[in-house]
Amino acid sequence: MTENDNEARATRLSELVGAAAAVASQTDLEDLLGATVEAAMELTGAEYGALGVIGEHRNLVQFVHRGMDEETADRIGTPPQGRGVLGLISKEGRSYRLDDASDHPASVGFPDHHPAMDTFLGVPVRAGDRLFGNLYLANKDGGFSEVDQMLVEALAEIAGSAVLSIRLQDRLRRLAIVEDRERIARDIHDAIIQELFAMGLELQATGLRIDDPEVRETLVDHADRLDRVIQSLRELIFELQRPPAGRRDLRAEIDDLVTRLGAARQTQVDVTYNGMFVGLAQSTVDDVLQLVREALSNALRHSGADVVSLEISATPEAIDIEVRDDGKGFDLAGEEPGLGLSSMGARTDRAGGSLRINTAPDEGTVVTMRVPI
Repeated sequence: MTENDNEARATRLSELVGAAAAVASQTDLEDLLGATVEAAMELTGAEYGALGVIGEHRNLVQFVHRGMDEETADRIGTPPQGRGVLGLISKEGRSYRLDDASDHPASVGFPDHHPAMDTFLGVPVRAGDRLFGNLYLANKDGGFSEVDQMLVEALAEIAGSAVLSIRLQDRLRRLAIVEDRERIARDIHDAIIQELFAMGLELQATGLRIDDPEVRETLVDHADRLDRVIQSLRELIFELQRPPAGRRDLRAEIDDLVTRLGAARQTQVDVTYNGMFVGLAQSTVDDVLQLVREALSNALRHSGADVVSLEISATPEAIDIEVRDDGKGFDLAGEEPGLGLSSMGARTDRAGGSLRINTAPDEGTVVTMRVPI
């Protein structure tokens, strides 16, 4: 294996760490599904991606897709129901990597208006010991490699752990047992550590099967680093340790979030606050935290910036968020809006706020968001 091969593998493992952080930091199930698909597409270079959630009867009850514009999706109509090759992943509980999905004996073809898809990678996503759904990727030039499959399977493990955590968190909200907050939080934390520990062991075992000592050491090192990052990020979802609604300190929670996200990167992150951030509604705090997490994570992962600046301003009417970087920027008109931007747009729309992005190649990026109070 050449030095260039080693560098390529190290780069892809580093990309997995960043993708894992983006996925594991989600606290909303819908955002988690979208972030998982986007991360898998970015890791592999796939043109299309989707995650299908499986119901009690092994059919798909929810289908989140990226890469296909809404107009095309509307023309296709009803989303997949989990038949054909997609159903094999659910039935057999294993990954499928195909050079041409349409040639597989189980293929049932595509509906009218569906774009052509050839190369295919499908990976099961498990939440605990149960199959939660399947992650699908299609159309990669040259086909999907064994390394692609390994990275996506690791990402699916992380997504499954995050799903389990969100479900447990939602269950706790419904229970609302104040006396047992500390005990339940401890139980959840222990369960998550076990899930992540098992995943780390699998990555380390994979490293031991690689002959090249430098690559093996890199893989094991990244597995250890991934465990530390995800464990820190998962703690963010445990609102059991937060004060009751109306007493949360948004500024303190953003400081904590910035520290944890920045721990996995070398980029300098500067934070500025204007106004008062105590006593905000639970929904406002949750929306602001998620938007900051998305925008800051995108800047740290993709901009190549030396410095990322975050400014948060609070007025009686709204919370204004600005994330500015001095990185490479991009052509906004040429970008697929579903990759990295869709979840922020959807959240600001649901909150009745706004999202504005100013960027150009080699000129950095400024993301400005408003969340009404």
